[in-house]
Amino acid sequence: MRADKATSIRVMTWNIHGTFGRNPRFDLMRVVELIRRWDPDIVALQEVDSRRALADGTNPFEYLASAVGIYGIGAKSLTGADGDYGQILISRFPITSHAIRDISFGEREPRRAIRAVVATPHGPLIVVATHLGLSIHERRHQAALLTELASGDAPAVVIGDFNDWFWPGSVRAVLTRVLGERTRFRTFPSAFPLLRLDRIYCRPRGALLRSFIDRGARGLSDHLPVIADLVLPGAVQGVGDAVPVGRRKAKTDTEVGNSGC
Repeated sequence: MRADKATSIRVMTWNIHGTFGRNPRFDLMRVVELIRRWDPDIVALQEVDSRRALADGTNPFEYLASAVGIYGIGAKSLTGADGDYGQILISRFPITSHAIRDISFGEREPRRAIRAVVATPHGPLIVVATHLGLSIHERRHQAALLTELASGDAPAVVIGDFNDWFWPGSVRAVLTRVLGERTRFRTFPSAFPLLRLDRIYCRPRGALLRSFIDRGARGLSDHLPVIADLVLPGAVQGVGDAVPVGRRKAKTDTEVGNSGC
């Protein structure tokens, strides 16, 4: 268990879909085990696929929400008769308000962003979770929308898979103007990370206490997860009015894996 758990918030983002031969059976139980190992308070997961239901027929969106958190918001970018595909934001703290924003660009693949206000023990936190597109023009459009979603007086984090690997006109150039700090890890492809696709941006400046990746995820996805501890200003707040989607199961307290820089 981290020593400063009482004074910090742990945030995690991970694109869990296994390609390039990673996790071909989409083993969500192993995914959950890795998430629990790091004991995050808020988790954003991308490429959740209910078209590949669990053996007992459980919907992966529902399973993930109840297995690693208490409150969950799913944003489904693709839907069909055989199931849904998209992302999910999970929190152990109450979510007092949320919205799902369509940030799709032209005829490109549908994309969504989840904006939530989370009632943490240290005050409200704006959380924006997303999975951006593959083209530069698409991401420029989406980055502007993310800054709008992250606006407000409260501390904020914007987390997800940004598919952002060029500096000119990049998402980083836009988001760092309004969110002063970010993680900088190479996360893709997980077997030999070269690109910094998965990030955590936050404000205010100084909120990012520490961050790291877990290279043990290489057998589960082509992306590595990014984990960050944040210190938020403000007093303890009351709980909100979100409705629980499930109860948190026991987690391990042992931190294993490699931190990056």
